[in-house]
Amino acid sequence: MTPITQSEVNNAAWSACDTFRGVVDPSIYKDYVLTMLFLKYISDVWKDHRSTYEAQHPDSPELVEAMMQQEAFVLPVDASFDVLHDRRHEAGNGERIDKALHAIQEANGNKLDQVFQDIHFNSTKLGDEEQKNDLLRHLLEDFAKDALDLRPSRVGQLDIIGGAYEYLIKHFAATAGKTAGEFYTPPEVSDLMARLADPQEGDDICDPTCGSASLLMKCGRQIRNKTGTKRYALYGQESIGSTWALAKMNLFLHGEENHEVLWGDTIRNPKLRVKEDALRHFDVVVANPPFSLDKWGTATAEADTFGRFRRGIPPKTKGDYAFILHMIETLKPKTGRAVVVVPHGVLFRGSTEGKIRQKLVEENLLDAVIGLPEKLFFGTGIPAALLVFRKHKADDSVLFIDASREFASGTNQNALDQTHIDKIMQVFADRTSVDKYAYRATQAEIAENDFNLNIPRYVDTFEEEDEIDLMAVRAERVKLKDDLVELETRMAGYLQELGYGS
Repeated sequence: MTPITQSEVNNAAWSACDTFRGVVDPSIYKDYVLTMLFLKYISDVWKDHRSTYEAQHPDSPELVEAMMQQEAFVLPVDASFDVLHDRRHEAGNGERIDKALHAIQEANGNKLDQVFQDIHFNSTKLGDEEQKNDLLRHLLEDFAKDALDLRPSRVGQLDIIGGAYEYLIKHFAATAGKTAGEFYTPPEVSDLMARLADPQEGDDICDPTCGSASLLMKCGRQIRNKTGTKRYALYGQESIGSTWALAKMNLFLHGEENHEVLWGDTIRNPKLRVKEDALRHFDVVVANPPFSLDKWGTATAEADTFGRFRRGIPPKTKGDYAFILHMIETLKPKTGRAVVVVPHGVLFRGSTEGKIRQKLVEENLLDAVIGLPEKLFFGTGIPAALLVFRKHKADDSVLFIDASREFASGTNQNALDQTHIDKIMQVFADRTSVDKYAYRATQAEIAENDFNLNIPRYVDTFEEEDEIDLMAVRAERVKLKDDLVELETRMAGYLQELGYGS
């Protein structure tokens, strides 16, 4: 059997998008492509496992069926990719795919409950019946290609499907403009955030704006890499239905069974609760919330029953501190730590935000402020910062790191490479000042700055320019003038020889 590489799968999955390009907007067709990848993968796994059991027990079809019932998921007979592919030339592709997805959803109970309710292949978004049927036929044929044979016996132990999912999500984010940040955090940023949060075995980990769940899974991976176990629990909430479905599929495909990811607005209706009027608490909370969200829910905040806004209610048109305050409120009293992505305005804007910021510093919750380079995030060129909060701190200092000038530059997008991340982590661990890079400020120093957290107030990155030697500059200017006179004289001689002289 021919081995497969990650890049082959990635390229084949991305090529499947050609079916829709120029006909349907990427923000719409991403859901169809990612869902079809999901369906193809679980169909290939199911088929592969059945073949293995049949080879092991050729005379016991009842035993094979019993073994298939013990699989991690259930694939109904008429809901497989192969059945849909076999009937691709018939009318009704959209309706058949939708029925298959809903059958899979029903057969798998809580694992995939409501995941496909907002994904409709039989939709007018794909055009009239004839065009839609043709598009979906092409899509089925694209996923039937050899490069997308995702059977475990061919793929081996590689996380090929997880890698392909992340690859597609990243590429959709790159083409999705301002909406990209709603479902995607660049991998190097989520790596850095997971390392800063330092999740431990047994931790409860939450992302209240979880998007595609990539940041949550990075935290889980940190624990698996350190301990070899999956002793942790992942929690999340996501307000956009199709993105929540994407998160559920992503977690399912990565084998993250110990999770609870719910659909709803985290600020207006936080769903991760231990009882009606009490929020669930976590060891680690990480998030990349929407920047300066307008109409985030001030009216609800004024009547909040969870005490999240006792330090103040953020401005109606900027919801950054609404998410920060929610995260703080859901931290466990002793072990809780949080890492959140914010726009720089969060560090210095005044009015209510200034008062909230002051209280967070005075309560000794803020642990570090890390400035990131510009153009890291899809959909926005502005630089962002990471805020690290900790419930139990050794002292009242706050570490400021200016990592904004160190990055790998790309055409449209910058990136952090491993050396940049390692440097940030080393300075974060040492908690010592580094010339032109980091400064450890006391609470008193921050108070002297009126609780303004703007990084240049603490980290001086000014580079003195070399002193200009004016006499040398003047001598160079005189020489250039003399050279120009000589050049003009020679040019006049050449022109004279050619008969152009006066």
